[in-house]
Amino acid sequence: MKEKIKFSNIIYHIIMILFCFLMLYPVLWMFFSSFKPNEDIFATAHKLIPDKWTIENYISGWKGFGGVSFDVFFKNSFLYSGIGTIGTVVSSVLVAYGFARVKFKGRDFWFTCMILTMMLPVQVVMIPQFIMFHKLDWVNSFKPLIVPTFTAGPFFVFLIMQFIRGIPIELDEAAKIDGCSKYGIFFRVILPLVTPAIVTTTIFSFYWKWDDFLGPLLYLSKPRLYTMSIALKVFNDSTTTTNWGGLLAMSTLSIIPALVIFFIFQDYLVEGIATTGIKG
Repeated sequence: MKEKIKFSNIIYHIIMILFCFLMLYPVLWMFFSSFKPNEDIFATAHKLIPDKWTIENYISGWKGFGGVSFDVFFKNSFLYSGIGTIGTVVSSVLVAYGFARVKFKGRDFWFTCMILTMMLPVQVVMIPQFIMFHKLDWVNSFKPLIVPTFTAGPFFVFLIMQFIRGIPIELDEAAKIDGCSKYGIFFRVILPLVTPAIVTTTIFSFYWKWDDFLGPLLYLSKPRLYTMSIALKVFNDSTTTTNWGGLLAMSTLSIIPALVIFFIFQDYLVEGIATTGIKG
């Protein structure tokens, strides 16, 4: 019986490894192809491992285009993703705490309004937002991308709110007896306990902003303001000969920040998702 179970586990892991390889193959192909000479990328597309290794693609790709190198695009992406993530996390935690623990008139109504905004397609508000930011003279700056992040994100508010509701209310009452105000309860009781939800929010928010294409495309038209997503699209110019090696090299570098953040905080990510909505 033990041998049968062991054999089943081996078969299961082999199948899972094969499926993982199939899912990761496009990324692996991109990574290894970035080290192939430009003329071999499609000529030897059926081969995963390069016959000849070169780093010329990274050198040529890093030079960028229009006199702007990719270090500028990386800096812009980190600026947008970093500040935007901080704004989203801070504002979402505060709003979630208000909905979960603070009683005020019309709380259920405003919570319903917030949830309804999640059902609005982004295309519905795209034009009104652009007109508003254009009148504010914010176009061709990072303000239209960063400032709205400080008004909280409905999805993240809901996620953190469900996590807070899983924290026993008795902890709040004990803190009140000790003389804590609502702000004291938030900073001394709630905030340390919602760390997994905060990290989960941070990871998702950073991912979405790092990969955001539509927002920068709408508001940024100067090459020196481009983020990585826009730069990679412009780098693949259909009117000229595309440097595929450089494009694959820069695409490979562009996924490194997201991978690093995921591997550093993956334990918190799993805990945050697994415990959200579970009441203790």
